Amino acid sequence: METFNLEKDIIVHYMDAVSFPDGVLEAHQKLHGLVEYNVHRKYFGISWMGQNAEIVYKAAAEELYSGEFNKHLLPTFIIKQGSYIFIDIKDFMQNTEGIGEAFQTLLRNDNVDPQGACIEWYLEDDSTCRCMVRTV
Repeated sequence: METFNLEKDIIVHYMDAVSFPDGVLEAHQKLHGLVEYNVHRKYFGISWMGQNAEIVYKAAAEELYSGEFNKHLLPTFIIKQGSYIFIDIKDFMQNTEGIGEAFQTLLRNDNVDPQGACIEWYLEDDSTCRCMVRTV
């Protein structure tokens, strides 16, 4: 487990997964169908425990320029600046269960922001998922 400081908020636009975990891939596929792939774009998965102990999941992407996603009318979410603890999962497509295990480890930390979310940051190398949670 490592720590880093996110210097500024990241505003992302997202598609909701219909269910978790079954709807996650479909949400990412729909988002990628709307948003042109660019190696410089940041892609995320955002989740938290909702009502009835169900996980709420959103596939998200950052705009490369302001207003880029306006035509899609996608809702926005703010990944807040601040201190985050993280675990990187290499070759995450071959180890998807590693993502859940990483979040279970991270969420055991006493300093986790109770208002925060679990953030999957798909790094530019296309094979690493940075699993991270904000701390207080």
